[in-house]
Amino acid sequence: MNNAIEIRNITKRFGNLAALDNVTFSVPDGSVFGLIGPDGAGKTTLYSILATLLAPDSGRATVAGLDVIKDFKRLRSAIGYMPERFSLYPDLTVSENLHFFASLFGVRVEDNFDLIAPIFGQLAKFPHRMAAALSGGMKQKLALSCALIHRPKVLLLDEPTTGVDAVSRSEFWEMLATLKQKGITILVSTSYMDEAERCDRIALINKGHILDVDAPGKLVDKTGIDIYNASAREMYPLLQAIRNIDGVKDCYTFGATLHLATDKNFNLENAIGRLRQEGLTDARIYPAKGNIEDLFIKLAKE
Repeated sequence: MNNAIEIRNITKRFGNLAALDNVTFSVPDGSVFGLIGPDGAGKTTLYSILATLLAPDSGRATVAGLDVIKDFKRLRSAIGYMPERFSLYPDLTVSENLHFFASLFGVRVEDNFDLIAPIFGQLAKFPHRMAAALSGGMKQKLALSCALIHRPKVLLLDEPTTGVDAVSRSEFWEMLATLKQKGITILVSTSYMDEAERCDRIALINKGHILDVDAPGKLVDKTGIDIYNASAREMYPLLQAIRNIDGVKDCYTFGATLHLATDKNFNLENAIGRLRQEGLTDARIYPAKGNIEDLFIKLAKE
């Protein structure tokens, strides 16, 4: 399979800070590839390099077969870029924004409207509304439509679902699945670990380093640790108590519960007995299935 994006040994520093440190991975053509990591991991810096907005200090990257340095002018017509912050013109209407971005690439909205029609559907009801007056989900759809209007080969999405409600997030990922079927390669970054499972492959990034790259299911299989859920009425005392139990390698908040990463020395009955002795009489510990977030925490600490 050909690769739509090739990143080899990319390093970028800002003073003493290494935003990217020898980053290497590739994105297969026609896939949805996730770049997963917390704020400050280096995701936006990498996107700026791929979008030809920044030059790396060392290393090489190609997108759609074009070098991000040597071929930057040609490359800008081959990609669609949607930055994390809403970057359209708030004082232009929905229709004006769409036509403006089409004109930048020398195309008409009508030329590629079939590509954005499923996304633009709700926006079509109010073409004369100012972009500033749109809801978060509608702004997201407009920004995606403008990024696609010239029918790019590769779509770069930098944390597109940040600050968007759960329903809009789900709708957005359904849109990405449709775009993949149309042959567009998608690199999408996110700090939401649950979104990683919607990707064909993912790269885990933290503090400028790639921790691992693989299919989501294969990454989960690499956790190599036994995971348990724990809960009680008083969660903070529970967290402190569990961290002192023999066989518990790590304990951290996971939604409404705690996740325990344990080794062979962990004994479930002994652990519950210990918690009872410390006054946590309603504490519960039960087996859980590890996920990408558990692997990320393990790799980041290692």
